Amino acid sequence: MSATTPPPGPRPRLVPQAGSAAWRAEDLHPADWMMPLGAEDAAEIEAVLGTLGGRAPASAAEAPLPRLGAVLRQAASRLDTGRGLVLLRGLNLDRLGGDEAAAEALLLVLGAHLGRALPQGPAGEAVHRLESPATGATRWRFHADGADIVALLTLRQPPDVDPVMLVSAAAVHNEMLKRNRSALELLYGPMPHLLLQAQGTTPTVVELPVFSTASGAFVGRYARDAIEAAQRLPETPRLTAAQVEALDALDAVCAEAGLALRMEVRPGDVLLFNPLLVWKRRAEAVEGDAGAVRQALRLLLVTPSSRALPHGLAAVGQGPAPAGGSGMVGG
Repeated sequence: MSATTPPPGPRPRLVPQAGSAAWRAEDLHPADWMMPLGAEDAAEIEAVLGTLGGRAPASAAEAPLPRLGAVLRQAASRLDTGRGLVLLRGLNLDRLGGDEAAAEALLLVLGAHLGRALPQGPAGEAVHRLESPATGATRWRFHADGADIVALLTLRQPPDVDPVMLVSAAAVHNEMLKRNRSALELLYGPMPHLLLQAQGTTPTVVELPVFSTASGAFVGRYARDAIEAAQRLPETPRLTAAQVEALDALDAVCAEAGLALRMEVRPGDVLLFNPLLVWKRRAEAVEGDAGAVRQALRLLLVTPSSRALPHGLAAVGQGPAPAGGSGMVGG
């Protein structure tokens, strides 16, 4: 096992996070996060997909979107300096081919205008299929993927599947500051995280905080599954009881009513969010459940304008060789 440990730093200065990224769901309206797409936008995508013939674009120049490209640049700005999330609505998957291959091509075209796709899974594929089980059949936990932008294209949304739920990392931070300052200070400290690796490679554990700042910018990245996976390795230093209690307190705050945004998605919706600022609730199916599922395609992206990251976080999401995965376990 290899490990990366950050150099010791000064005691964190615990102050409330302000600005548009520190939102509570009860204060938001759909206009704060939805960007409608029209017929002209859809026509541009259809033309590009026809030109590419199923091939993934190597760059935005290979997938010109004069009108929609401007919308995507505005969306990227909102992800970095705004609320950290955008829902693109108005695309009809049936008109774009109707099958999963066409949906994957659509997502790759949009991604080419937002950043560079990271490999996912053992085969190093850029697009990963996700399934969320029916209501009541899961254990829920908020988490952050190892990327600058997460793009989710909804393929199927049965009525008995919970909506997508997102929470502001800054708002969670502020609630922790009000209620449990000592626990928040521990969340600024390093905790062992297991990175996803290609099969057959040595497990890598990195010491990362949940909350941090770099170059004056707030960063929140939570992946408790990665923390717990690292604890299953005998060489990993054990978490203290106080650290476990701090993580439990964080989970409890994330689950509180009024804080997380419940977003009803439809087939064709493209959800974009910045996992440094916004965490998504992740479902884990109960064994034996065969209920309805939400189906979506996920693309993880790094961007040229990515904010500076603290020591160690730069390794998360950069991705190993194409044959491997990327990010953290559970991310």
